Amino acid sequence: MTRAAKVGWSRIALIVGSVVLLEVLCRTKIINPLTMIPPSTMAVKLYEILASGQMTDDIIQTFSTVAIAFVFSVIVGLGIGALVHALPRVRRAIDPLLASYYSIPFFVFYPLLIALFGLNTIPLIAIGVVFATAAMVISTLNGLDRVPRVLVKTAKIYRMSPLSTVMLLTLPSAAPYLFTGLKLALAYAFIGIIAGEFILSGGGLGFSIAYAYQNFDNDTMYALMMFVLVVVTLMNAILHMWEQRLLKRRARA
Repeated sequence: MTRAAKVGWSRIALIVGSVVLLEVLCRTKIINPLTMIPPSTMAVKLYEILASGQMTDDIIQTFSTVAIAFVFSVIVGLGIGALVHALPRVRRAIDPLLASYYSIPFFVFYPLLIALFGLNTIPLIAIGVVFATAAMVISTLNGLDRVPRVLVKTAKIYRMSPLSTVMLLTLPSAAPYLFTGLKLALAYAFIGIIAGEFILSGGGLGFSIAYAYQNFDNDTMYALMMFVLVVVTLMNAILHMWEQRLLKRRARA
């Protein structure tokens, strides 16, 4: 068994063990049933919700909003990161701002966004983009910092065009850090959108979770929380697998 396979199976064993332990603690009522329900009950309730279609509109709203915010944050983050990397003076000026970026309570700007864009999904998309972009900018800067200088010199010697240099040298070299940015941007986009729906929206999964919480509907609340957790974990796992394949191809090359 390879090292990667051992790591993968260890992760699976850790997840399964945690779920089984939580199930036992809930079933034996060591954890109060009013505090948390067993994972099996969450799964059954989630199946009922998905089969009935009662949350389909909320699921579509949330995931479409997250997808738009994620795409915009990746594009904007890559662009800003590349621009800042090319301007050292600008980078020195904004480095402290990037370091303290997530200490800013962006939700206080939601009323302003509503005034600008109206009571629709655009303010939520804006919050998701604002949350996720900084992670992509920082990862882009880290990746570009670690592109070997010899590759840049080689591109100049062979008189490669800027596009060829970026596609054939820069992006492959920076790929591990860019994938880290993608994974963080996805996570932060979900955080921004779900939290925005939870506090400020009238629809979406975040709103449904908040509504279930306020009505003491633990089964629905935990089922939807499980759904979000599983989906986000699977998406990040897919990005991780894609990253590992690219790294293996580069190592063989």
